[in-house]
Amino acid sequence: MIPAREALQRLREGNLRFAANVRGSEAFVSHTRRVELAAGQQPFAIILGCSDSRVPAEIVFDQGLGDLFVIRVAGNIVAPSQVGSVEFSAARYFTRLVVVLGHSQCGAILATLEELRTPTENQSHNLRAIVDRLRPSVESLLHTELRNDSDALVREAVRANIRASVDHLRHGSQVLEELIQREGLLVVGAEYSLETGMVEFFES
Repeated sequence: MIPAREALQRLREGNLRFAANVRGSEAFVSHTRRVELAAGQQPFAIILGCSDSRVPAEIVFDQGLGDLFVIRVAGNIVAPSQVGSVEFSAARYFTRLVVVLGHSQCGAILATLEELRTPTENQSHNLRAIVDRLRPSVESLLHTELRNDSDALVREAVRANIRASVDHLRHGSQVLEELIQREGLLVVGAEYSLETGMVEFFES
């Protein structure tokens, strides 16, 4: 088992390699590595990230097969299936770091803000479910001065959503709460910049 702080440092170092275009994980996608993992896995970090095709966690953090337990969903929302997936890895594989990974210019956030401003008729029930998950963390921003600056609005909405997802994982699961209190589980938020390739962690 890798402690949370050590796991976090590994992610930081991997992201620095990625942003500098210096890859280090080729050895971890080899045939030998694949055979080793057939017997079991022990990922050192859980990443709850957005489904956006530009933010694949293994590449962004320069990690290989078996390193990360990745859950991806539009808008990196936290619904029961995502919470259950985090619980599964944290409890079964003793993974002690959970990162909620949002990103700049998130399409799900943009779509939610558009829907809040101009509601559409006959929206898909499934798309509505995503908007409804995002709504509480971003709706209040439309009542501030940010409504006059679309770039700033999206930036703050992305971060508000990351914080809300982190809070949900920290306080919305008895399993995770106990692991945080007794076993050193750490849940942090992070934002990936599409423009720079860098990940900023929000540890507080």
